[in-house]
Amino acid sequence: MPLHDPAHAFVPYPDAPVPHAPTGPLADLSFAAKDLFDVAGFPTGGGSPIVLAMSGIKSRTAPTVQKLLDAGARFAGKTVTDELAFSMNGNNAHFGAPINGAAKDRITGGSSSGSASAVSSSLCDFALGTDTGGSVRAPANHCGLYGLRPTHGRVSLEGALDLAPSFDTCGWFARDIGTFARVADVLLGADTPALPERVRLLGPDDVWGLAAPAATKALQGVIDRVQGLLGPAQGTTVAMESFDAMYWNFRYLQSREAWLTDGPLIERYAPPLGPGVAERFAWSRDVTDAQVVAARVFRTAFRAHLAALLGTDGVLLMPTMPDIAPLRSESEAGLEDYRNRAIRMLCIAGLSGFPQLSMPLASRDGAPLGISLLGPAGSDRSLIQLAQRIAAG
Repeated sequence: MPLHDPAHAFVPYPDAPVPHAPTGPLADLSFAAKDLFDVAGFPTGGGSPIVLAMSGIKSRTAPTVQKLLDAGARFAGKTVTDELAFSMNGNNAHFGAPINGAAKDRITGGSSSGSASAVSSSLCDFALGTDTGGSVRAPANHCGLYGLRPTHGRVSLEGALDLAPSFDTCGWFARDIGTFARVADVLLGADTPALPERVRLLGPDDVWGLAAPAATKALQGVIDRVQGLLGPAQGTTVAMESFDAMYWNFRYLQSREAWLTDGPLIERYAPPLGPGVAERFAWSRDVTDAQVVAARVFRTAFRAHLAALLGTDGVLLMPTMPDIAPLRSESEAGLEDYRNRAIRMLCIAGLSGFPQLSMPLASRDGAPLGISLLGPAGSDRSLIQLAQRIAAG
């Protein structure tokens, strides 16, 4: 970890050598990795003292991390994650709360809190995170960063701790779109198929209805700018049945998988779990088989619904989160309410498995505010190219 870590972004592991290629497309860049990814010479703690105690020193580096090292990027350290990656607030009861480099009085968001903190505090150039329910997109919104939840399965999570495998994805953060795109060249390669030159921009009225009025107002200039470049957005509706149905079906599936992943450890060792995390795992334990079966049917239908809506050329322009980051002083109940509002937005990409890119193009009350592009499965690189056009325009 860096000798100087004013943002409390890094896990304070003893230094270990992590070789990287002397040349390559990322040779002038440094990066960090969320402490879910194995890096040879380090343990993998997953934000949990019991997982850390059981980890041992890893002898093999996760392939996605290795790919970045082979491209010449220098490893800066492992970053704090929310406990067992099952939170969206950026406050770990055991390892602390990394500082939001773009708004120090506000939360970073989680569970990729340390990665977003490190990049927003300019402690490294980019950082790996994971996104299951919103753990790249929420911190990207809160910390003024570009952040991608890729198409499910597109970037390898081999050698990384699971939360809910049918939702888990590997994304990353950067402060500028140029750096972000360079990392994309290494991790994504080319889209197959790519979006056409002229996309069909869609404005999901129901999703915008979930945003705080002040956030929508703050994003209006960005909306106008994007429409000026890509053409007017056609109004549409994304939710199937209702956002409540979307929310509950997502939660049933994510929670069942999270309990299958971590429940055995929790039941065997009864580790003390932090606020919010303890309650979520207790709830997860009680999800029924009938709820899971119905939710799987819902997810299959929703994925087909969104695929039909987007076709091969459709891109949703939508808020990333309901608003700017809550204050660090917000109550646990207030944070949980914000999280539940956010999941109604975030579960669109989660249930579909489609890529969503958050862009840091607005602010209000001195805090960053993101806006997202969401495209068909496999359109990740095309979305980044659109973001480059928008940033240049």
